[in-house]
Amino acid sequence: MLSKKALALKPSATLTIAAKAKELLAQGHKVISLSVGEPDWDTPPTIKEAGIQAIQAGQTKYGPSNGTPALRTAIAHQTRELLNVEYSPNEVTVSTGAKFILFAALAVLVDPGDEVLIPAPYWVSYPTMVELVDGVPVIVKSDELTGYKAHAHQIEKLITPKTKILLLNSPNNPTGQMYTRQELEDIAVMLKKYPQIIVLSDDIYNQLVFTGESVAPHLLHVAPELKSRMILINSASKTYSMTGWRLGWALGPEKVIKAMSNYQSQTVSCASPFTQIATLAGLQKCGEEIAGHIKVLQSRRDLFVEALNTVPGWRSGYPQGAFYVWADIRGIVGKTWRGKKLSTCGDVAAALLEDQYVAAVPGGESGLGGYLRLSFAVHERDLTEAVKRIRMFTDSLDA
Repeated sequence: MLSKKALALKPSATLTIAAKAKELLAQGHKVISLSVGEPDWDTPPTIKEAGIQAIQAGQTKYGPSNGTPALRTAIAHQTRELLNVEYSPNEVTVSTGAKFILFAALAVLVDPGDEVLIPAPYWVSYPTMVELVDGVPVIVKSDELTGYKAHAHQIEKLITPKTKILLLNSPNNPTGQMYTRQELEDIAVMLKKYPQIIVLSDDIYNQLVFTGESVAPHLLHVAPELKSRMILINSASKTYSMTGWRLGWALGPEKVIKAMSNYQSQTVSCASPFTQIATLAGLQKCGEEIAGHIKVLQSRRDLFVEALNTVPGWRSGYPQGAFYVWADIRGIVGKTWRGKKLSTCGDVAAALLEDQYVAAVPGGESGLGGYLRLSFAVHERDLTEAVKRIRMFTDSLDA
């Protein structure tokens, strides 16, 4: 009965782990979930009030499939402020979350057999999305020696006549690492030799950075001439703590944006007008609140990394952006828990959840085994308690 695509389809690893954590919580266990990429603070009051007023004013019907003119204009303006590149409202489309926006971009760009270069570690949904549009995900591997980033020469080695897209994500999910301007310049120089390649830039964490900058270094900072070959993906979810509002956007060449808008009109129709009005308020009025949240996140990052590095077998650097720790647990993999050998990071994550009720995402789901992704977008007391439980779990293992 089911199609071949449906039979091959896997559920989102992060959402599966989160669901298991919620199940244990419902059973009465004191679960600490470090698995879902979601801020623990509430949506800012300014945004919520704008949404409530919009609902009360009757903004509850269909909206344009590409987003309201006011919001598209504001997105273009914010992007100009952050990246110093001009976009018109006609080069912006808005829909139901960055996840769908990214999928829509792939759907209108990828033909069967086209190859999409995906640097690893990657967000868990990238390869599956490419496969769903009949593309071929080509994984560009990286490791600790490269800073968990794919450098230009590594990417170039995997380019073939079928290569259509390079998918960049900085700050990266799951590592929190950012490409430097020099690394981006090297990638730009390389890309100029391959004019057929389009860049999908997943910028969803680009304002959540701990370097004192207002935005992460970007390919358009160093090579604005690549604008005509780039699709920028972003969202209100992380920066404005609006994950449940489902509002994302893309900027790019007008013909691509129009095709995406048409695709959106035939699938999800539109983002809700009251959500768009609320997001507009966020873009225009919530700069100070974002800065405050970044300070809190940086404090949590420092606390968490310092504590985690005191646990034998666990090691982590300091992420430069987003809100994830990429914990090296290769010193744990291979040990035994309750008579069972923990052969993979997935085994470690499952045992940690069962033993100490701490939920984490195994790095194998992001293309690099031996690691766990741990979110520090939770309260300091939960981070402290999580490390205490991690230590207890680790101490219980047999060599």
